Amino acid sequence: MTLSSRQEEPRPDELRLAVVGLGLRGTLGRHVAERGLPARVVAVCDPLAARRERGRELYPEADQYADHHPLLGEGLAGRLDGVLLTTPDDTHEELAVAFLEAGVAVFVDKPLAITTTGCDRVLDAARRTGSRLYVGHNMRHMPVVRTLRDLVAEGAIGEVKAVWCRHFVGHGGDFYFKDWHADRRRTTGLLLQKGAHDLDVIHWLAGGYTVRTQAMGGLTVYGGITARGGQGDRTMTEWFDPDANWPPTSLTGLHDVVDVEDLSMMTMRLDNGVFATYQQCHFTPDYWRNYTVIGTHGRMENFGDTEGAVVKVWNSRRSGYREDADLVVEVPSDDGGHGGADPRLVAEFVDFARAGVPTLTSPVAARQAVAAGCAATESLRSDGVPVDIPPVPQELAAHFAVAGRET
Repeated sequence: MTLSSRQEEPRPDELRLAVVGLGLRGTLGRHVAERGLPARVVAVCDPLAARRERGRELYPEADQYADHHPLLGEGLAGRLDGVLLTTPDDTHEELAVAFLEAGVAVFVDKPLAITTTGCDRVLDAARRTGSRLYVGHNMRHMPVVRTLRDLVAEGAIGEVKAVWCRHFVGHGGDFYFKDWHADRRRTTGLLLQKGAHDLDVIHWLAGGYTVRTQAMGGLTVYGGITARGGQGDRTMTEWFDPDANWPPTSLTGLHDVVDVEDLSMMTMRLDNGVFATYQQCHFTPDYWRNYTVIGTHGRMENFGDTEGAVVKVWNSRRSGYREDADLVVEVPSDDGGHGGADPRLVAEFVDFARAGVPTLTSPVAARQAVAAGCAATESLRSDGVPVDIPPVPQELAAHFAVAGRET
């Protein structure tokens, strides 16, 4: 790739980045300029002309491409240093492997892939090439999760023994059933596509990875809606109205293919003896996550997960129900998507791509979240038969452990 004449030559210390995929998450690259990071978006790519045109507003100096292959050229002036892959889930594996093999540092939005074997293929490409791989699990940077994690590290509840997560996806019909997310061929299922966030958080809080899971659930509401047709080339921000579409059965314009579950629940046994549960409902009226973490010396729970949220800790004595917790921690807030997590995520990737700076995110942890989601989906669709998670191949675990990014 060569830079167009309208672009200024990047400074020697600036990373040259491309954004591949200009849908909803294609806005991540805007944080490069907004935060004054030592990088510049020099190219964008999307097969849809309308999205490329909208992309001009976000990245006015970037060259535009309909296909990613021109970005893979070796030895050309203006060669890329890094790429932000914000494309649909089923494309992550092939794109990540292609850019890693071209020697480009890769940010791939979660999930890493839609199969466990696909994740292992991406990890192996990073191992073989030495190219830097970063997976965008932005919830590790969310203030509510950081608060929970800090309390665990401080020993506020002793040794963690159980983690429960209830995920109320109040706008799930609009977010996940009107486009490609509703098609299991492109996502595997929402226990993976949506749940990968929370499964990674559960693993992080618990300090271990799932080794066996069991799940149940079904397509209990949205499968019965016949008002289909999808949303064409529009992105979610163009059709979403937070005050409309209630009750959930009133939704129209669902994707022509709707075969992912809208209600699901899974149980997990982790490799360190912790037990966990994850529940996901896409037609509840509210939209937030509730984590309950129980240890040998107490319990903590978040109430709300964005601005104004608090984490309460009960750890002083036994009692019946009591609202007055022993410790109440206000969750800080910040500007930017997901409570400021998105800009921190992009900044972390830039530092990692430039200098290998240690990261909160982990390619192996991202793989383990996918593996748990895939196994749970298999269990759910087999009427709850328990499924074991395949271990990370030894050579991959060794490579990323040496890199210090295995947790």
